[in-house]
Amino acid sequence: MTASEMDGGEKDFFAARGFGNRIGFGDRPALLVIDFMCGFTSPDYPLGANLDAEIDASRTILDAARRARVPVAYTVVQYDTVDGGFAGVWQRKQHGLASLLAGDKAVEIDGRVAPVTGEPTFAKKYASAFFGTDLLTWLVSRSIDTVVLVGCTTSGCIRATAVDAVQYGLRPMVVAEGVGDRSAPAHRQALFDLDQKYADVVSANEVLGYLEGLGAPGRDRNKSKHDS
Repeated sequence: MTASEMDGGEKDFFAARGFGNRIGFGDRPALLVIDFMCGFTSPDYPLGANLDAEIDASRTILDAARRARVPVAYTVVQYDTVDGGFAGVWQRKQHGLASLLAGDKAVEIDGRVAPVTGEPTFAKKYASAFFGTDLLTWLVSRSIDTVVLVGCTTSGCIRATAVDAVQYGLRPMVVAEGVGDRSAPAHRQALFDLDQKYADVVSANEVLGYLEGLGAPGRDRNKSKHDS
């Protein structure tokens, strides 16, 4: 579901109160592939779901990002042990986290969207890709101003990452076709709420056009369009 397909009545309600404006793409993007790991992309696992369509859409974005030489980074959720409060209080809420042990197949990135040499993977223990990781340092060191988000789940780690991104002064762009959830209602509501308050929910075609434009002849990737 794209932003334009969201409930019109609700959109009008929020628009009248100043929500839902466009942040817009910046000049120096990075693509973040959030938790497309086997434990989430295969229904065979306790926390898994069928995300084949989202994987396919994300592969297209990933290929375009690499052609445009846009930095790409990945995240996985993993734990070293299931003993001794491995995920703090959160493990009391989600016993399925115990299936995400370091070294197991469940925490391997799905081979359909696997990283290539030079694309880092940040291991995390909680929802946001920023919490307890070096992701922000990696982005700042590359002068990134826009993060394009694909992955899962829309209502969990995508939402948490987008909220943190905008709070750090980045432009979060959530690719509607490239994010998925175990629950269709949760997915729809998360996309709607993100688009109204924290991020731009954009189509894959919008992102592809943006990425292709980055390689346009004469464009200086090191100079912002906002520079005078």
